[in-house]
Amino acid sequence: MTASDLCFIPAVELAELIRRRALSPVEITRAVLERIERLNGRLGAYVLVHSERALKEARQAEQSVMAREPLGPLHGVPVSIKDNLWTAGDRTTSGSRLLAHFVPTEDTPSVAGLRAAGAIFVGRTNLPEFAWRGSTDNPLFGESRNPWDLSRTPGGSTGGGAAAVAAGLGPLALGSDGAGSIRIPASFCGLVGLKPTFGRVPMYPAAGGNELVAHVCPLARTVRDVALMMNVIARYDPRDPLALPDDGVDYLTACDEPLIRGDDRRPIRIAWSGNLGFARIEPETRAMCEAAARAFADIGLKVEEASPELGDPSSILRTLYGGAQAGAHAARPPEQKAQMDPALVTYAEASAGLTVVEYLHAVAARQTLVDTLRRFFEHYDLLLTPTVCLPAFPLGVVGPREVAGREVTHLGWTLCYPFNYSGQPAVSVPAGFTASGLPVGLQIVGRRGEDTLVLRAAATFEVLRPWAARRPSES
Repeated sequence: MTASDLCFIPAVELAELIRRRALSPVEITRAVLERIERLNGRLGAYVLVHSERALKEARQAEQSVMAREPLGPLHGVPVSIKDNLWTAGDRTTSGSRLLAHFVPTEDTPSVAGLRAAGAIFVGRTNLPEFAWRGSTDNPLFGESRNPWDLSRTPGGSTGGGAAAVAAGLGPLALGSDGAGSIRIPASFCGLVGLKPTFGRVPMYPAAGGNELVAHVCPLARTVRDVALMMNVIARYDPRDPLALPDDGVDYLTACDEPLIRGDDRRPIRIAWSGNLGFARIEPETRAMCEAAARAFADIGLKVEEASPELGDPSSILRTLYGGAQAGAHAARPPEQKAQMDPALVTYAEASAGLTVVEYLHAVAARQTLVDTLRRFFEHYDLLLTPTVCLPAFPLGVVGPREVAGREVTHLGWTLCYPFNYSGQPAVSVPAGFTASGLPVGLQIVGRRGEDTLVLRAAATFEVLRPWAARRPSES
C-alpha cells in the first residue's frame, strides 16, 4: 500500500486497523503530514499544522495500542479542526486579522469530544473571515482552492476542511454550518457533510447573532465516517444552553440498518424537489440530482416530485443573517474595518439600518417557514434536493452573481439555509460529476430529530451510487 493510498482509507477502517494492530497511528499520521507538506501550499487548506505534536501524540497512541489499553473510537485517527472552533492552547483566528493572536484556554465541546475519543489533531483549516460566506478567502491567510479544479473555490465556510479531506490531507474534518457552511463545501468537493438537528451537537461559545442557526458538523469522504464522528461529538454539554439531551443513539450502527425493513408499517415516503419552489438551478446540476434521487426507486421506494410552499425565503436570510453581521461588525471602528474583508464590511454596513419591525417581521416569517416544513413532513419522511444550484464557481468572488440566467444575491445560489432556520437534519452526498469533472451534491433532509433516518438514507444511496474510490487528479 502506498502512502497516497493510506491517506484515502476511511476513518472507520483506520480505527479498526489500529485496534487490530494492523496499522500504526505513527504510519498514518506521518503519511498525512507528508501529504500536507506536499500539497497544502497549493490548496491553502490548513492555516496551522501541528507536525511535531501530532507525531508525538501518534507515538503515544501506538504505545497505548501495544499495551492493550482501552481505546477510544477515533484512537490514532487524524482530524482537522476549522479555525473558528476553540482548541485550548492553539491560536484560533476565525480567519481574521483582528484575532490573529487569540489563543483560547478551553476546548469547544466537539473538540473536547474528539480529543477524548483519541483523535490526533493535525492542524487547523481555513475559512472566510468570521465564517460569513460560501467561498473561502480571508485577509489573514488568503484563499483555499478546490482539489478537483484549482481555479475554483472549495466552497465555504468550511472550505479549508473540505479541500483537506478531498485531497487526502486527513480523513475527517470538524466544521460548522450557519447557512450551508458544511453542505456547500461537501457538494463542491465531492464529500459527505452533515448538518445535524439543531442542538444535537453542542456549540460553545455561542455564534453571536447566529446562535439559533449555527451548527457544529462532521465532514468526511463516506457516510459511515460522518456517523463515526457523530458518535463522538453528539453529546450534551451544559455550556450550550440550547444543547439537546443525549439521545443514546449509535449513529454508526444506524447506517447499517436497511432503509426498507420488514417490520415497517409503511414504506419511507420520499419527496424530490428540484428547486424548493423558489431557486434557479443550472440544468446540468438539476438533471444530475434528479437522476440521483430516482436511484431510491431501485430498491422499491417511491419518489414523488413535491415542494414545500416556502415562497421566497431570501428575505429571512437577508434580514436575520444580515442583521447578525451588522450587529457584530457594522459599529467597529474604522481602524478595525480596514483590516477586515471589505466585502464583509460592506455586507454588514448594508444591514445596519434594519429596524426592529423589519427584524421581527423576519422572525415571524421564519416561524411560518418552520410550520410549512413541519406540515410538509407530515406527508413525507425525506426531502431530496440539489445541495447547491451550480458546481463550484471560480476563485476571486464572494459568490456567483447569476444562476441559469437569473441574478442571485448572497447565498441565493444554495438550497441549504432554509434548513438552518428550521433546525432539521440535512446531509449532502455526492450525486455525481459534471461533464467538466466537478462534483455535484444531493441534499437529503429529514424531520427534526430524525438524524438517523437521514444517515440511513445517505448510507443506502452510497451503496447505490458509490463515490469514495474517485479522487482528485493530484492524489
